[in-house]
Amino acid sequence: MDITGARWNMRGAEAVLPLGSLYISGDWDEYWQFHLQQENKPNHLAFYSSGIPLIKQVLKARCSTTPPPLPIPV
Repeated sequence: MDITGARWNMRGAEAVLPLGSLYISGDWDEYWQFHLQQENKPNHLAFYSSGIPLIKQVLKARCSTTPPPLPIPV
């Protein structure tokens, strides 16, 4: 943490030190996979729980037997 121009307060240092410890101990890869899984849960799982929304829209539009109404210019 002692690099030229770096300024650390206690809160910032306490946030970074565990990451350095993970790297030095060789546990970084395992931690990073865990971190990605945790980030995935709230951000993606709820959104995609019933499938991919865009694909559903495309399939719905493609499977329709009637064309969508065209706007009539006034």
